[in-house]
Amino acid sequence: MAMNKNTKNILIAAGVTALSVAAVGTLYHFTVKSMMKLALDRKEPKIMNKGREKLMGSEELSVIMGKLMDAAEKLESQDHETVEITADDGVRLVAHWYPCEGAKRVIVAMHGWRSDWSRDFGIISQFWHKNGCSVLYAEQRGQGDSGGEYMGFGLLERYDCLRWVNWVQEHTDSSLPIYLAGISMGASTVLMTSGFELPERVHGIMADCGFTSPHAIWKYVVQNNLKIPYGLYSAVADELCRKKIQVSSKDFSCAQALENCKIPVLFIHGTDDHFVPVEMTFENYKACKGHKRLLVVPGADHGMSFLVDTQGYENAMTEFFKDFD
Repeated sequence: MAMNKNTKNILIAAGVTALSVAAVGTLYHFTVKSMMKLALDRKEPKIMNKGREKLMGSEELSVIMGKLMDAAEKLESQDHETVEITADDGVRLVAHWYPCEGAKRVIVAMHGWRSDWSRDFGIISQFWHKNGCSVLYAEQRGQGDSGGEYMGFGLLERYDCLRWVNWVQEHTDSSLPIYLAGISMGASTVLMTSGFELPERVHGIMADCGFTSPHAIWKYVVQNNLKIPYGLYSAVADELCRKKIQVSSKDFSCAQALENCKIPVLFIHGTDDHFVPVEMTFENYKACKGHKRLLVVPGADHGMSFLVDTQGYENAMTEFFKDFD
C-alpha cells in the first residue's frame, strides 16, 4: 500500500530526530569520558590541556605561578630524605621527609589534584620550619613519583594518608604531636582520613579549600565552570569512576568522616575560589563534630589564602599549634 505524503514526512522527521539524538548522545558520552580521564587518570588527555585552565579559574594562578615555582625549587633544593612505602592495595607511595632540629611537632602534608608537593607547600614550608615542624610531604597516588594509574579524589588517598601517619609513628619521637595538613584535594584527603580511628599522637587537621565529596565537586565544576547540564553526566561519570578505582564517587564524603571526627580541625578557604566554592568548607565545618575553627580569607582564589593573607593564616596556625600541641 502506498505511503501518503504526511506519513512519509513524519517518518523522515522522526529519523532525523533519532539521528540527532544519537549524535548528541555520542558527543555527550565522549565529553564525559574525557572529563573523567582528566579527573582520575594519571596521564592528562591532550584534548583537555586548554580546558584545564578554564577548570581551575586560573587567571590569578598564572600571575603568581612564578612566585610559587621559586618557592618550590627552594624547597626541593634543601637537604631531605625521600622515603617509600607500599599502600594497602600494593601501590608504591613516595614522600619527602624534612626533619627539623628541635622539632615541636610533625606534619603530614597532602598536596592537591594534578599538582605536586613542592609547588603546593613551598610557599608555607619556611613558616613551618621556623615554627619547629618536621614535615613529611607526600606525593599523592597517580601523581609525581608515586605509583598508581588513577587519582581517587580522597576516596583512595585517605588510606594512603593513614599509612603515612603510621610511618611517622614508627620513625619519629613518640612525644611529638602529629598534624595532618592538606590543600584542595589534599584537604579533602585529610578530612576523610579523620573518619578513621587515628593514633593519639594525631592532635589536629588543617584543611585548606577542600571539597565535600568527589560527586559534589564534579557536579559543581561541570555546571558552573563548564556550563554543561549535570543530569546524564552523573550516572555516566559514576559508572566510569567505579570501573577505574572500584568505588563510587558517592560512597564516602568529608561530612561522613567529620561526623565521627574526634580531633580539632582548622578549616581555611578563600571567598573568591573559582574551583572549590567556599560554601563547601562551610558544609564541612557544619558537619564536623569535634573542636573546629574557621579562617575565611576575603578575595582569595583557590589555594591562594596564604598569599593573600599571610599574617592571618600564620596567626591562625600558630594559635592552633599553641592550643592543641
